[in-house]
Amino acid sequence: MPIDPYILLLLGTVGLAALFPARGSAADVASGASTAAVALLFFLYGARLSTREALDGLRHWRLHITVLACTFLVFPLLGLAARGLVPVILTHPLYQGLLFLTLVPSTVQSSIAFTSMARGNVPAAICAGSFSSLVGIVATPLLAASLLGGSGGGFSADSLLKIVLQLLVPFLAGQLLRRWIGGFVTRHKQVLALVDRGSILLVVYTAFSVGVVQGIWHQVSPARLGGLVVVEAIVLAVMLLLTWYGGKALRFGRADRIAIQFAGSKKSLAAGLPMASVLFGAQAALAVLPLMLFHQMQLIVCAVIAKRRAREAAAEVSGPQPAAATRTAVGTGTRSG
Repeated sequence: MPIDPYILLLLGTVGLAALFPARGSAADVASGASTAAVALLFFLYGARLSTREALDGLRHWRLHITVLACTFLVFPLLGLAARGLVPVILTHPLYQGLLFLTLVPSTVQSSIAFTSMARGNVPAAICAGSFSSLVGIVATPLLAASLLGGSGGGFSADSLLKIVLQLLVPFLAGQLLRRWIGGFVTRHKQVLALVDRGSILLVVYTAFSVGVVQGIWHQVSPARLGGLVVVEAIVLAVMLLLTWYGGKALRFGRADRIAIQFAGSKKSLAAGLPMASVLFGAQAALAVLPLMLFHQMQLIVCAVIAKRRAREAAAEVSGPQPAAATRTAVGTGTRSG
């Protein structure tokens, strides 16, 4: 089973926050640096996204609408349905984190990687993941404000203003400046990827430090954590089945169904963590826990499925020879013998 090395770094960051949480003036510095890191992340997202490629991808609009519907409609409906599990299986803070998880956009890199591994429609996966990330810049905060606003999330006009200033404005700035900095971003994408991941680690450290200082981790028992894992496994299974057989019902070809399954069943840790730090503030530590667990779970399960799809595709290509061809080959072999 694959273990994402980045998950190990995230867990190490959580451990660091548990042992050495930022307090006092150090917490203020960490909070300011985290805010700047989030703005930088979304600026780089905007600078990377090619508007031209996104518009070209619209030609496969049925597939993209299907993926967006799975990401921002079906997933949230499952999240709302899980409300009935409170307080028997999930605590209210864990449920808020689970519901937030269902509102996060899809991944880009892992959707492409698994689609390629499974011999699916890679260009469609690229466009679908990009569109989901773009829509999520606006849709995720608005859905969170709408669905979590009345359940103790503390969202207000001031919160939405922070979302606009920390997420949307930097993203639009990146898009506007792409003409001048797009080449630099492309040439140094490996270095900037390290900046991305380092920024997210800083966000995680800040969020979990607040949680440790406030003692919120005493709210999560092993039984509650186990219940959360089971609920997330069910959500993932439902989405994997729905995207695969739903794609068949909508008459998509096999390659498109593979792209739909992997792009429509995933949630982005990279996009979700910084958004949670803006949306939840001091409660971000518990809010991102379900997302971190789901991220690793989806990687393990989708890796298994991608390998299975690849074997199925290989079997179809090298399938049994027609009877006539078999007889010819046998006859030829007999004569040459």
